[in-house]
Amino acid sequence: MKKEDQYYFNQLKNAVTTTFLKGYSAPKSIKDWKGDDIVLFQEDLFNKVKAKVSEKWFYTYFKNDVEKLPRIDMLNLLAQYVGFDNWQAFKADTIYTTPKKNSKKLYLYTILPILVLVLFYATLSKENEFSFCFIDDIKNQPITGTVLDIKVLQNNESPLYFKTDSLGCFTYKTEKDRIRFVVQSPYHKTDTIIRYIDSNNNKTVRLLADDYALMLHYYSNGKVKDWKKHKSQLEQLIADNAIIYQLFDSSIGVEVFTKEEFVSLLTIPTQNLKQVKILDKTMRNGKIVKLKFIVK
Repeated sequence: MKKEDQYYFNQLKNAVTTTFLKGYSAPKSIKDWKGDDIVLFQEDLFNKVKAKVSEKWFYTYFKNDVEKLPRIDMLNLLAQYVGFDNWQAFKADTIYTTPKKNSKKLYLYTILPILVLVLFYATLSKENEFSFCFIDDIKNQPITGTVLDIKVLQNNESPLYFKTDSLGCFTYKTEKDRIRFVVQSPYHKTDTIIRYIDSNNNKTVRLLADDYALMLHYYSNGKVKDWKKHKSQLEQLIADNAIIYQLFDSSIGVEVFTKEEFVSLLTIPTQNLKQVKILDKTMRNGKIVKLKFIVK
């Protein structure tokens, strides 16, 4: 690959990273993305330009140094993702510079003073740290067996997404003195939390259990002996016109289930039954009308 092409492609990867990080929390270097980061990027790319890239493609071109550029159609789609009409428009807006012999002098007289000013103002800014740990309101124990999804809400900006750690906690740093976030759990009720830094002495958040989600968890793990009764209870719990999706770990594809198909899945005592995990659900009038699950 020509040095000029390598330069433009690296700038495109930097632009892709910057665009993605405006709405999601991930490592600053695209080479460090893995697992959920890659899945979220695949979904964001599809939502914005209706394009898909496989995990293999991502590793080939974004996590490794390649010897040739991707196909022009992929370059055009990535350029559209970062706000340009196509690859040529992106290159036309990107200045290619070759190294100068006096680059060291340029650094000393222009860039270094700017860095000093940036560091100076950075030391003046105050950064507040919010830390929260989540407790099951019924068991009065930390929620560590289930990873909770945290969506930090920002004024006039896209939300930021986080997950709790192995201790059932999460930390967020900001210059603002207030935080507003939504916490979601497969087995607890969704709640919106608002805290100010000067009243952040109580760093625990208690979550109420979601009875319907716990019932589904109980059923999906096959902890029943009377399968006919089990099937009857499930049919009462799920609406006839419920929309049910199965998601997959290794792709962004989904499979749609009818109520009857899903009930059959949970009422046939096989090994797969014990691997069903409920991801999300929507209730209406005491019945499940929308459900997402995955088979681990």
